[in-house]
Amino acid sequence: MRTINVNDVKAAVSHACIEMNYEIDPKVLAAFKRQRSLENSKLSVNILSDLIENAAIAETYKAPLCQDTGMIVAFVRLGQDVHFEGGSIENAIQEGIRIGYASGYLRKSVVEDPLIRLNTGDNTPGVIYYEMTEGECFEIEIAAKGFGSENMSKSMMLKPSDGEEGVVAFVLETVTKAGPNPCPPIIVGIGIGGTLDKAAQISKKALFRNLGEPHTAKHIADLEQLLLKRINELGIGPQGLGGLTTALAVHIEVFPTHIAGLPVVVNINCHASRHQKIVL
Repeated sequence: MRTINVNDVKAAVSHACIEMNYEIDPKVLAAFKRQRSLENSKLSVNILSDLIENAAIAETYKAPLCQDTGMIVAFVRLGQDVHFEGGSIENAIQEGIRIGYASGYLRKSVVEDPLIRLNTGDNTPGVIYYEMTEGECFEIEIAAKGFGSENMSKSMMLKPSDGEEGVVAFVLETVTKAGPNPCPPIIVGIGIGGTLDKAAQISKKALFRNLGEPHTAKHIADLEQLLLKRINELGIGPQGLGGLTTALAVHIEVFPTHIAGLPVVVNINCHASRHQKIVL
């Protein structure tokens, strides 16, 4: 049995909330630079240069990459042989979010009731998913999800006969309608299978994968590459002003589903793609 003090969890979550809002993922930054060298218009090059400069300024001055510092989403992988002392893991994560957003001077964007719209004042609660495993593993993948991109996400209950062509058509339609709103170049997370809610969950999980890392199943990896190509052929471009770079990556996660269904959810991430992995 392994024991973890919840104060260590609070500190790690707090640090992650601040760091991922101040410092861009190096893989995303490298993708900006790569795509800048491939763009065919001065405007597209200038926009990608601005994103690169924005990342440098944020890191230098310890300021948020974007004014929308997001709602926290966390995926917790917890071994059954782990014991927490000093309180509950749920409360520790939520407290870490609260501390991080207060001490990092990050915008508080969460409202307590979706209709009354009263701000909670501390960016809690975050959305937390738990996965139980064997052993003493304890990992938290945490993201700050802005709603310019979240609002562009869509779900569709396709028929099994729609197949891969139906999936491709739905994804392209979703990205086309999103246009400039999710602040492209975007990362596209897609969940296929399960039930409606499971497809939504794994579409979000897909966004946590290292940028451009292909799915382990060849046919899914091939579909990711096809969709990336087709999305970038739409010409939406950086910040929606035209160009070759509408998306930096397409990540797909799949789950077994019912014989009568083909659930698909598209969850779009903005260019900042803020997420970190905590291992304790």
